[in-house]
Parts: sequence; C-alpha cells; structure tokens
Amino acid sequence: MSCHCPALLVTAPASGQGKTTVTAALAYHYRQQGLDVRVFKTGPDFLDPKILQFASGNPVYQLDLWMVGEEQSKQLLYKTACEADLILIEGVMGLFDGSPSTADLARLFNIPILAVIDAAGMAGTFAAVAHGLTSYQGDLQFAGVLANNTGSSNHASMLCNSLPATIPWYGALNRDEHISLGHRHLGLLQVDEITDIDERLQRASQMLKDSGLDKMPDEVCFAEIPMQNIEPLLKGIRIGMARDSAFSFYYQANIDLLTQMGADIIYFSPVADTQLPDVDSLYLPGGYPEHHLEALENNIAMKQAIDRHVSENKPLVAECGGLLYLLESLTDAEGHRAQMTGILPGHAQLHKKLVNLSMQSMPHEQGNIRGHSFHYSSMDTSLSPALSTEARGKFGKAEAIYSRNKLIASYMHLYMPSSPLATAALFTP
Repeated sequence: MSCHCPALLVTAPASGQGKTTVTAALAYHYRQQGLDVRVFKTGPDFLDPKILQFASGNPVYQLDLWMVGEEQSKQLLYKTACEADLILIEGVMGLFDGSPSTADLARLFNIPILAVIDAAGMAGTFAAVAHGLTSYQGDLQFAGVLANNTGSSNHASMLCNSLPATIPWYGALNRDEHISLGHRHLGLLQVDEITDIDERLQRASQMLKDSGLDKMPDEVCFAEIPMQNIEPLLKGIRIGMARDSAFSFYYQANIDLLTQMGADIIYFSPVADTQLPDVDSLYLPGGYPEHHLEALENNIAMKQAIDRHVSENKPLVAECGGLLYLLESLTDAEGHRAQMTGILPGHAQLHKKLVNLSMQSMPHEQGNIRGHSFHYSSMDTSLSPALSTEARGKFGKAEAIYSRNKLIASYMHLYMPSSPLATAALFTP
C-alpha cells in the first residue's frame, strides 16, 4: 500500500542562497496552521537540521542516495508520508551539484522542486536563471521559484512579472537582518545561539505569506517498502554520549539506531560535568571544542574520568571534535592553546581554511560504515593509524583512524544506520 503526502524539495543554484531560511520559514508557516510538518536535510549536515527541527517541531533526518542509501531513503520517506501532513526537504549545494545530486533525489521520488534564487541586484536576469534551472533537465517537476534577498515589495513584483507563464511564482523574502540566521566557518550558528529564532522565523513566515504563499504543495505518492529489521545487539549496554555546546554534531538517525538496538543512552557534558555516568561505552561526537578551550582544559576531573574509561578497556567512539578532545592539546584559529585529555598523543591546530570535505567509508569486518568529514583543523601525532577511511570522489582525502584499547577515533562523522552490525561492534564491551 502506498502513502500520499504533500511534499516539496527546496533547492537553489548554489550554496548560500537561503535554502535553510526558506525551508525553516515554510516549516514554521505550515506548523502554525496546525499541520504535522516533517523536514529532511539532503546530505551530511548537523547545523541546518537543528534549525529545521526548531521550525517544524519534529526531529530532522538525512536523505542521501549514497550515505543513507536509496533503500533507507525510501523507507524514511514512506514511513513519514504515512504519518505526516507535509514533507519538506532541504537540498544540498546547488540543484545539480554533486553525484548523486539534489536533482537525482527529486527525480527518483518525483518530488516537486522549489528553486530559491538570491535576487539581490537582479531584474530580468532572475527569469533567465529560473529558466535555466527549470529547463536544464526536462524530467524534473518544478513547483516554482522563490526570490530571496529582494530589496522591496516592488522589486519582488518586478521579478514575479519577469517570469514566463510556465514558471510559477512562489513568493519572496525581502532583505532583512531580522530574519538572518548567522554563520561561522562550519555553517550556520547553532540553534541555541540564535536567542530570538522564534521571532525571526515568525517574521520570515509572514513575509512569505504576504508575498503570495497561499497553497499547499502537491501530493506525492510514496511506494510501500519493508522497514529495516534491527536486532537488539546492544541490549542492556549503557552508552554515555557527550552532548553540550562543545559536542553537538550528531545524526538523529544514530541515536535512533542505538536505541532500537537496545542501548540505554545517558547524556553527559565534558564542559560542565565532573564525572562520567555509570556506562559501558562512550560516544564523543563532533562539535566546537575550539570554542570551549578554557572550560575543557580546566575540567580535569572529566579528563581523568575518560582516561580511566579507556584504560579499563571500555569502548569509546570519537568523531572529529571528539578526536580533538582526546589529543594532548588543541589550538584555535587565533592561536589560543589548551590542554585536552592527552589520551592520544598529538596536537591539533584550527585553520581559517577548509582542510577536508568529503564523503567517507570506514572499513569494518562487520560491514563498512559510511559518513563524511568536514573540518578546518589538522593534527600532528606520533601515533600510527590503525586504518584509514576511503574518501569518495576525486577531491576528498582519506582520514586516519586511530585506536587505543577499545577506543576508535577519526575525523570521520559516522552515519551508523549504514551498518548496524559494525556500529554494534564498536560499542560492545
């Protein structure tokens, strides 16, 4: 049995055009109408989903034809279509960028596309860009185009009138610092750093309504597909997971998987707590440890507790920022240096330029785990890697995988549902 649900995929000609702001404003707009809105983010991302979760009131999951896989993407969409009133999907980069691209996702599921175009300084050229996006690949379905960063309602009207009748107008967001979400080197600010986010989304939602947003997206038919069978491989295992302002980069799908496998997840803060909870395994996800150097350095009790955990040969999985915390020291981009746990030999340095961005695959005898790396730091260590990831694509670089006892650490962020068996092995004492 198939399930039908209105759905819309929000994309753009490039990154930085305002996809997240528009998707969040749409989610907020329809949620305020009492609808159950579910949002997905295309590709690997930790920051946008938290904003989209705030806007929609529901957890946000990844869709990616490689990292998540076609089968699991179908499962996620089918299950959601059977439960929700509306599905919104935020694309990644530009519509046709990457392989697989956002366009490939839209094509596979026949989801209508909303193209967001930054229209600052544009007049008739807006229509030319819209025409290029909508005609470049003729088998895509477009719901319309939306102008972002317009100068006034008159500017928006000019852009709307420039469009041919074959390209629907979806509305506009005027240039307004009070709807901006703010950025730093890894992307948008974290949602709890935007103290007035509710007011910003309310303002953006009202702009969309005022500019002509007056209908629901078209319904899409999602075919029934059997759900993945998850065995209770971690039943009774207590996993301590770092979660605070320094360690906040994690996939909701990872938490769901660990829980479905029977694990009891207990959260703790390396920034604020002075002892570990009573756990069998530890999970240190990525985040912004470089923004909390003093607090992490001064929390000696926590550093000692994690060191004891590793010395007792208990599992620890560390990703990116979690890896940096395990080193002897971390230096931020301004040159401030702090002592970390010293569990692994080495020192890390933040840079102002990107060091690596690529999809990754971690080899494991129980099945390779897929994921990605995205970091501005480099590290110097005397420790020889136990393994290396395999980078996908021409320009990505493989990441070293370090090990000590049952500790495994890498710059790679794991998408754990890509291999439940390997994931269970990593956390099993």
